[in-house]
Amino acid sequence: MNDQKKSSTKASDTGHIWDGNLRELTNQPPRWWMISLYISIGWVIVYFVLYPAIPLVSSYTKGIMGWTQMKEYKEDLNAIEEIRAPFENRLKTMSAAEILADDALSNYTVRSAKVLFGDRCSPCHGTGGAGNPGYPVLADDDWLYGGKIETIQQTITMGRKGSMPGFTKTATEQEIDDLTNYVMALSKGVEHEAGEKLFMSKGCGGCHGMDAKGMQFMGSANLTDAIWRFTPGNEESVKYTIKHGINNPMDEESRKSVMPSFKDQISETDIKKLAVYVYKLGGGQ
Repeated sequence: MNDQKKSSTKASDTGHIWDGNLRELTNQPPRWWMISLYISIGWVIVYFVLYPAIPLVSSYTKGIMGWTQMKEYKEDLNAIEEIRAPFENRLKTMSAAEILADDALSNYTVRSAKVLFGDRCSPCHGTGGAGNPGYPVLADDDWLYGGKIETIQQTITMGRKGSMPGFTKTATEQEIDDLTNYVMALSKGVEHEAGEKLFMSKGCGGCHGMDAKGMQFMGSANLTDAIWRFTPGNEESVKYTIKHGINNPMDEESRKSVMPSFKDQISETDIKKLAVYVYKLGGGQ
């Protein structure tokens, strides 16, 4: 066996010792590590020259490339708008009904309106139009004011404010209970004779219709379909509505339910987009 030739140089001792025999020496780092370090330093210098990097008192170094995040964002946005332009220009000149009739444009509109719906509508109507207590579900085919595209566009443009009187002062507690039981029975498809007579005598049929299926020109709810605007299928919730009404100025405990107008909030084109999106969500009429 050949003896290894010992190094003629010996690294000095730093004086740090662990476990009695592990000494820290002043050996130089491996060459590959030093090369990587110098490359990294060089890259930092190049980066500082090319890009904004060093903050100053009231500004910063701009870099010879003149790059900024905002500039890149605007360039990307312009590129997207160039792609969208042919569709957007057509949307401005077409009605919502005409947009629906054009499959390609209709598909573009739905995709374009998804973010718009999320920003403007989903806080009340829920993600994807799934609804929230007190706000109608838009993903079904049940429409308070009708599901025609023109009606939906009118609703978004002008807003809606329904009205229902409360019966706290015009009906006894027993009569309110009977009306509550009748409404619950209607949703289950069973008869309730006492409640049916009260329903007619108290004038409920004047808004909800003699068959209690609602009248869209008034925005009155269909009471026979088991679709609830407020707490689903909750008897106490139904009773509360009957007692205090909706948007009843004579009762401070009345339910408040108003859809705002978007006429002055978004453009006419965006309103048409939302109308098409909502129509597609619920199948329209």
